[in-house]
Amino acid sequence: MELAAMKTRIEKAPRRLPGIKLAALVLGSSLVLAGCAGNPPTEQYAVTQSAVNAAISAGGTEFAAVEMKSAQDKLKEAELAMHDKEYEKARRLAEQAEWDARLAERKAQAAKAEQALQDARQGVQELREEGMRNAQ
Repeated sequence: MELAAMKTRIEKAPRRLPGIKLAALVLGSSLVLAGCAGNPPTEQYAVTQSAVNAAISAGGTEFAAVEMKSAQDKLKEAELAMHDKEYEKARRLAEQAEWDARLAERKAQAAKAEQALQDARQGVQELREEGMRNAQ
């Protein structure tokens, strides 16, 4: 009889233990996430600032004005959100600004490449015309 009572107690103990482990895991995860939410996204802000500067250097303000304005506006909003300690909003805005800046940089590079292609075609055309004049 005692053996049957011991088995019952032993079987019940493992069932409660996973519940405690799960509660500890949930509590630990919540603390980790809460800790992350309290940190300013300074690294993302720096990456975004670098992307905006690269886009400006590539000619984004000339060839992709809309994207550049969007990137700069979102970067300013992210800075204000960081100042107000709204770190999640600041991180999200900084990420969006980074992608807008990268798009502006790519558009500027593509526009410059297209312009170089047009210049090369024009040069070839002029050489052909000059060759035709000299042949006659």
